[in-house]
Amino acid sequence: MTAPIEERAQQFRDAYARVRAELGKVVVGHADVIEGVLTSLFVGGHVLLEGVPGLGKTLLVRTLGEVLQLEFKRIQFTPDLMPADIIGTNIIATDDRGNRSFSFQPGPIFTQICLADEINRATPKTQSALLEAMQEHSVTVGGVMHRLTEPFFVLATQNPIDQEGTYPLPEAQLDRFLFKLVVRYSSRQEIAAILDRTTAVDPPKVQTVLRGPDIESYSRLIREVIVAPHVQDFAIRLVLATHPEGEFATDQTNRFVRLGASPRGAQAIILAAKVRALIDGRYHVSFEDIKRVATPALRHRLLLNFEAQAEGIDADQIIADIIARTSTEAAPALA
Repeated sequence: MTAPIEERAQQFRDAYARVRAELGKVVVGHADVIEGVLTSLFVGGHVLLEGVPGLGKTLLVRTLGEVLQLEFKRIQFTPDLMPADIIGTNIIATDDRGNRSFSFQPGPIFTQICLADEINRATPKTQSALLEAMQEHSVTVGGVMHRLTEPFFVLATQNPIDQEGTYPLPEAQLDRFLFKLVVRYSSRQEIAAILDRTTAVDPPKVQTVLRGPDIESYSRLIREVIVAPHVQDFAIRLVLATHPEGEFATDQTNRFVRLGASPRGAQAIILAAKVRALIDGRYHVSFEDIKRVATPALRHRLLLNFEAQAEGIDADQIIADIIARTSTEAAPALA
C-alpha cells in the first residue's frame, strides 16, 4: 500500500536535506548551484555547470557521486577525444577455441553519474556522442542498441566560451540539459572557509545517504505535484515569449534573440517548479516557483544574435525582462 503523499513528501524533504548537508561538508557556498543540481537530480535531468577554472565545479560533481550510492565515472574531454572513447566500440574477441567474433566494449558513458569534465574542449562531433545517451538513456553501436543503467545523469562542466581552445556546444545538445547553472566567484568569507577545510590535516569526509531506487521513487512523487492550468499557462507564455515575432514576444526578444526555447524548456520549468513546491511543503506549484526556476531552465535555450553580443546583452537579462513583463493573470483561453 502506498504511503500518503504527506508522508512521502516529508521523506523527500528529509532526503533532500541530508544530501545537501553532506555536499555542504565539502563544497563551500554556491547554494543556488547546489540547489539546481539537486533539483535536476530528483527529476532525472542533466546539468551544465559553467564557470572559470578553480571554482569547485568538478569537486561538486565528484562529491555528489560519493554521497549517492550510484556508479560514478569521469570523462575528461580534450580536443583529441573521439566518440568511441565515450560510448564504446565493437572489438574482435577470440575465444578459447580460436574463434573470432565481434564483442561490444562499453565506454565510460555506461555509468549512472557521468561527469563530462570541460565538455566544451572536445570537438562538436565528440560532444554529439552524448546526444542519444542523454535523451534516450541508450547507446547504439553497429546498429545494436545498448541500454544504460537507471537512474542516469550527465553533469557537464565547461569554461566560458571565450576561453581559448574551446568549442561551443551544439544547440541540440544544450537543449538536453535541464538546467544551465553559472558558478560564480566565492566571497571573502567563503574563500576563508575553503582554506580552513582544504589546508587542514584532515579533509572533510562525506557519507553515502541515498540509493538509486530512492531517487527514482522521489522522481515519481514529484510528478504527482499539482499544477493549476493558469499556473502552467504562465510557464507556457514565458517560453513563448522567447520566440522572436511571436504572440508573446517582448521588445528585447524581437531585438536580441535569434531562436527561442523549445517545449523542453517548458517541461524543465514545470518539473523544477514541482521540486520547489515540495521543498517548501506544498503540493501545488505557485507562480513564484515558476519564476524561480525559469532562468536556469531557459538561459541555455536562447540563441542570441550579433546585436545582443555587441550590446553586451546576455540571456539572463532577456529572461528577467520576460518574467517582469509576463502577467500572472489568466490569459485568453487556448483555442
